[in-house]
Amino acid sequence: MDLIEKVKNRKRLTQEEGEALYELDLFTLGELADSIRKEKFGKKSYFNINRHINPTNICADICKFCAYSASRKNPNQYTMSHKQILEIATNSYNSGAKEVHIVSAHNPNDGVDWYMGAFKKIKEKLPSLHIKAMTAAEVDFLSREYGLSYNEVLDLMIENGVDSMPGGGAEIFDEKVREYLCKGKVTSNQWLEIHKKWHDRGRESNATMLFGHIESRANRIDHILRLRELQDITGGFNAFIPLVYQRANNFLKVKEYLTGQEILKTYAISRILLDNISHIKAYWATASINLALIAQEFGADDLDGTIEKESIQSAAGAKSGNGISIDEFINLIKSFGFTPVQRDSLYNELKIYN
Repeated sequence: MDLIEKVKNRKRLTQEEGEALYELDLFTLGELADSIRKEKFGKKSYFNINRHINPTNICADICKFCAYSASRKNPNQYTMSHKQILEIATNSYNSGAKEVHIVSAHNPNDGVDWYMGAFKKIKEKLPSLHIKAMTAAEVDFLSREYGLSYNEVLDLMIENGVDSMPGGGAEIFDEKVREYLCKGKVTSNQWLEIHKKWHDRGRESNATMLFGHIESRANRIDHILRLRELQDITGGFNAFIPLVYQRANNFLKVKEYLTGQEILKTYAISRILLDNISHIKAYWATASINLALIAQEFGADDLDGTIEKESIQSAAGAKSGNGISIDEFINLIKSFGFTPVQRDSLYNELKIYN
C-alpha cells in the first residue's frame, strides 16, 4: 500500500513515512489533512475568549530562542504582584473571558508561594474562570528550585485552582537540539513524564512543538510521534499546537526561515499523524492570523483565542501584543468560509456563529 493510500485508509504511519509526507506536493498533502479535519469537525473553526497573563520576565534559564526573559542584566525586568495579576484576571472576566492562560519565566526570586498564591486568589474570587497555567518547564523549575517532587508541584497546582496545563516548554524533543536551544531546561523525557503525571490525575493539557529554527524535518516527526505514543497511554492531550519560531530579538542565529508552504505542510502532517489528539491548533500569535486561517484548510481546526494581551511571542516579533476583538475574530473566520465556534478550554462548544 503506498503512502497516500495508507493515509486515505487511516493507517498509522512510521517515522520514515512521516518524513516522506514532506515530499508530497502542498495541495495533495492539504487535501489529505483536510479530509481528516472535515471528518472530525466539518467546517467548524474553534476559538475561545481568553486572556494571556505573563506575570514575570525574570528567568533563571537562558534559552537561545527566547526574546521575552530578562536575563543578562536586562534593565526591563518586571514581576507582577498578586494584586496586579488578580486585577487583570478580574477585568478580563468582566469583559467575557472564560480562560486565563498564565505562563511566566522561571523567576528564582519569588518562591513557590508566589506562583501558587496567584492561582489561589484568582480561583477564590473567580471560581468559574478556567485557569490554564504552569508549563512542564515551570513545573520542573519549581521542582529543582525548591526541592519538590513533580507530584508535589502538580498536587499544589490542583489545590490552588489550576484547571489545565498549557503545552509550552516542549520545544523540540531531540536532546541534541535541546542542548543547543535550551540547555539546563526540562528534558524531553521529563516534559513527557510531567504531562503523564498530570493526565494520571484526570486533568487535560495541550502539547506544543517549536519549529522553524535549527531542527530537521526528522526531528519534527520524532517529536510528533512521541506525543502520539504518550496519548495512546493517557488520552490527556486535547490539542497539539505547532508553534512557528519567532525570529526577532533573540540569540538564535537562523539563516533561513520557513516558507509558508513548509509551515502549512507541518500543520497538515500533524493532522495526519496525530490520529489520537482531537484538535490541531494554528496559534495565530506565532503563525499570523492570515496563515492560521489558511491552515484551517490544511488540517487545523482551532485558532486559540482573542488573547487580549500577550508578551512572550510579541517580544520576538509576533503581532499578538494586544490580541483581536471577538467581532473581528468571528468575521475573519467567516470570511475564510468556516463556521466560528466559541469553545471553553476543554473544547466544549459554547456558541456557534452561523
